[in-house]
Amino acid sequence: MSRWSETPAPRGDDYDARWRALEADGRSVHGEADFVAAFDPAAVLDAGCGTGRVAVELARRGCTTVGVDLDPDMLATAARKAPTLPWVAQDLSTLDLTSVAGVPDRFDVVVAAGNVMIFLAPGTEAATVARLAAHLAPGGALVAGFSLHHAPYGLERYDADCAAAGLELAERWSTWERDPWVARGDYAVSVHRAP
Repeated sequence: MSRWSETPAPRGDDYDARWRALEADGRSVHGEADFVAAFDPAAVLDAGCGTGRVAVELARRGCTTVGVDLDPDMLATAARKAPTLPWVAQDLSTLDLTSVAGVPDRFDVVVAAGNVMIFLAPGTEAATVARLAAHLAPGGALVAGFSLHHAPYGLERYDADCAAAGLELAERWSTWERDPWVARGDYAVSVHRAP
């Protein structure tokens, strides 16, 4: 069972309400999409896509996007918002898009935004990183942002799992807005590259 499934966080439309309120307040809710778009990717996999906020925005900007999540309520909201985009119900630790008709199985960017890495089922982190890396095109980027404050999974383990999957650290930032990385910070956005 994933750590996400054990949280009392709102799901589906209720989860989206927070983002709508922030946007109505004039705040940018597309920091992750801005970050990913800077790589000028043709195809993006939104791993742990939730209600599809990142995937929908990237598709609006012209990227081919695929969203994957295991939470049916989150995927149902994503599908209502963007019914023409592919939304796939799979566990990231066993992810295999080769059998899913009509979607690419290699991506220029695989993004895991929204604390995906710290909400996985305990003990599945390395397998998840390996499966995400397996879906990268040559030279592609795995981009993950997650909280480091009281997190059960930190950067040392994440970097080791990326290295084991054949990825090299290319960039690290403190925010999606590319604020400089500060050691012992409470949030990290990491970019690991495939050879």
